[in-house]
Order: sequence, then C-alpha cells, then structure tokens
Amino acid sequence: MTTPQNPSGEDSLIARYFKPLATDPGAFGLVDDAAILSASGDDIVVTTDAVIEGVHYLASDPPDTIARKALRVNLSDLAAKGAVPAGFVLTLALRSKEDAWLQPFADALGEDARTFACPLLGGDTVSTPGPQMISITAFGRVPQGRMVGRTGARPGDRILVTGTIGDAALGLDVLTGGEVAKALASDPVARDYLVSRYRVPQPRNLLAQAVRDLASAAMDVSDGLAGDLTKLCAASGVSATVNVAGVPLSAAAAGLVARNAVCVETLLAGGDDYEVLCTVPPALSDALIAAGQAAGLAVTAIGTILAGRERPRFLDGQGQELALKQLSYSHF
Repeated sequence: MTTPQNPSGEDSLIARYFKPLATDPGAFGLVDDAAILSASGDDIVVTTDAVIEGVHYLASDPPDTIARKALRVNLSDLAAKGAVPAGFVLTLALRSKEDAWLQPFADALGEDARTFACPLLGGDTVSTPGPQMISITAFGRVPQGRMVGRTGARPGDRILVTGTIGDAALGLDVLTGGEVAKALASDPVARDYLVSRYRVPQPRNLLAQAVRDLASAAMDVSDGLAGDLTKLCAASGVSATVNVAGVPLSAAAAGLVARNAVCVETLLAGGDDYEVLCTVPPALSDALIAAGQAAGLAVTAIGTILAGRERPRFLDGQGQELALKQLSYSHF
C-alpha cells in the first residue's frame, strides 16, 4: 500500500479508507511498500486466513461484519497460540470501490484494530471479476519458545474448550433459509443470536496468557470441533475421548437439539466457531477454567487425552460411541 503525490484510483482508495488505520510507526503511514515490526526480544507468531464471498460470508452480509470476521478469525489463531496481537497486513480483492461498502468496512476494521491493539501495517488492493476476497496476515508476540502448538498433548491431559459450539453453523443455516430457519421462525431473538455468531466471531484473546501458561497444546475451532480435535491429536500422536453431553451449547442450540430440529453431529462438525480448543494437565485445568471465569468466559472440560493413535471417540450419555459421518467442514 503506497500513496504517491499523484495518486491512482487504488492509491486514493488506500489513502481515504486505510491510511487512518495505519497508526503503528512501523507502517510509515502506508507511504512505503513494506513495514517494520519490532520483535522486542519476543518470538513473532504469524498466521493468515482469507475470507471469500460465498464461502466464508454471504454477498448480502453487511460490510462491517465482513471486516470484523476477516480480522477476528486471525486474532482467534493468535489467541490459541498464546500470542498477543502485534499488527496485520491486508489484501483486498474488490469488484468495485463503492463508498457505501468501503466506508463501513474500513470503519469496522479500524474499530477492531483499536479494540484488539492490532494495527494495520500494510497490504495490497486489487480488482477482481470474481467473488470478493479479504486476506489478512496477522502477527503476534510470545516470549521466546512459549508459543503453544498442536504437538504437546499428553495422555491424561484434560480437553477444554471455550464458549459454545455449533452456533455459527446454525447461523449460516438461518441466513440461507434452511431447517434451522424454519424451526426458529417464531423466535427472532434466537435467530439473531445465531446469525451474529456466524457473522462476527468472538476471538478469545483475553485468555491468551492463560493458554500460554497452562495449556500443553491448543488450536482454534475453525472447521468443526470433531475435526479440529482429530487434527490436534494426530499432531500430538495421541487419542482422546469426548463426553458429547458435556460439550457446551448455547440456549438456542440446546433448544434445537432437544426438539430434534438439529442433530448433535451438525454442531460437532460445523465450522466457524472460533473458540479455543486446548489440552491441559489435570493439575492445571481448574486454573484455566478460573482464568476464563475471571475474563467473563466459560471454559468447559469435555474429555480426556489417551495414549494411542486412534481417532478420537465421541461418547453419548450412555457411554456409547457416536458414529460421526462428518468430522468438519472441508474446502475440498
């Protein structure tokens, strides 16, 4: 992103909408084509995620929610690594440069950048004849050698998850007029809640330090709890059992399950939760749960890490294994 004296249309767009967001001195006011991120003796954690129209958001979604989702899915990754946000770079692929879309997008992006102390450092804008795409690469800081990866889970560790599971998948169903929309036709409060969970994730950055200090392994739940736990276990070379009845659900989701309007598998395999999934030694699990309470965030124990390399088992209230046909969302 650069803003020369005789700006092109792209340069004018950057200067108008995004230069005000580049508050970090290392961004040079977006007049250069590179930025400086001071390491300050910490390790730099790097993560990147793209959101694409028709895949991660709907064309009818408000631009402010699209901006928040684009940044927050990356902040969620940083939280799960125990990292403190340091800044981000942005790539926008746009069909047009209409103020009615760009201004609320930029305003919301700037508000979240301030809220999460994650300033814009630079990026690129391009035109596209196809679906819009927003790609963000976010940077975070952790003390040297302290990033929480996926490979540290050990037999006996407890499996913990933040927040509630499955809401975003239900929210997408509401927006696309599926069975959930029909089941909640007379409950606008529940519909609005689920839609908000799909459109605007809530990254758990307030819990990052506790995850760094207490968790043996962690990742965020982006593609579905069942599939993401399977990935974590594979990386650590372990197995697991999960008590499905203990998986935390929102009141809206629990009500739909109780009415048989949705099955539990839909919630376990649904994507876009952006909660933190972690494993914690038994002696430390209560401390992580307490850290969540102090931050106003529910943290729930849902299972145990086991020795072996079998796929995690998901058990119902009678201890019987659920045969999950799908573990998670997949792009391919």
